Amino acid sequence: MTQPIEKKERYTAEDYFALPEDAHTELIEGKLYKLYGMAPPSFNHQKLVSEIQWRIISHIKGRGGKCEVMPAPFMVQLKKEKSNYVEPDISVICDPEKLTDKGCIGAPDWIIEIVSPSDPGHDYMLKLNLYQAAGVREYWIVDIGNKCITACRLENGIYVSTAHSFDDEVKAGIFEDFSIDFSAIKGQLRKE
Repeated sequence: MTQPIEKKERYTAEDYFALPEDAHTELIEGKLYKLYGMAPPSFNHQKLVSEIQWRIISHIKGRGGKCEVMPAPFMVQLKKEKSNYVEPDISVICDPEKLTDKGCIGAPDWIIEIVSPSDPGHDYMLKLNLYQAAGVREYWIVDIGNKCITACRLENGIYVSTAHSFDDEVKAGIFEDFSIDFSAIKGQLRKE
C-alpha cells in the first residue's frame, strides 16, 4: 500500500535523503509516498518477487550477461534531475555506469512492480506514466488479485502493452530468448 505523506506542499531530494534508512518511501513529483503503509508485503507478493527475480538472474548468469537484478528496497533515481526516487519491486539494470553505492541513477532497462491491492492506481497509472516518461524500456505490472500481468514495452516513447494471465508464458522484451512461465509460479502462491 502506498500512502502520500501530506506535511509539506513540495518535498525535495534533500528531504528524501534525510528519511531513515528503513523508511521505504518514494519521492514522485515533489510528493513522498510511504510504501506498504503499516503492514509488510504479503507472502504472495514476496514469493512473486523471489521467483521472478530468480528466473531473471538465472537467465542472465546462464548466458554470461552483465545486467544486474535488484529487488526492493533499492533506490532508483529515474533521471539525472533530482525529482523522482522510487523503489521498484524488481529493477534490471544493464548499464553498469548507472549503478552507484546508493542505487541506480537513470532509468533501469526493466522494472517489475507487484500491485498493491489497496492502491492499484499507484502502479497502473502514476508509475506507468513516470516510467514511460523516464524511458524505462520495459515495465511489467503483476497483479496478484486479478491474476494478470500487463507487459509494457517502450516504442517511440510510448508504452505498448499486452495483457497476460497467470496461465501464460510472458516474453521479456529486453532479452531475445527469455520468458517467464507464470503457470509454474502460480502453483506456489497461497490461496487468498
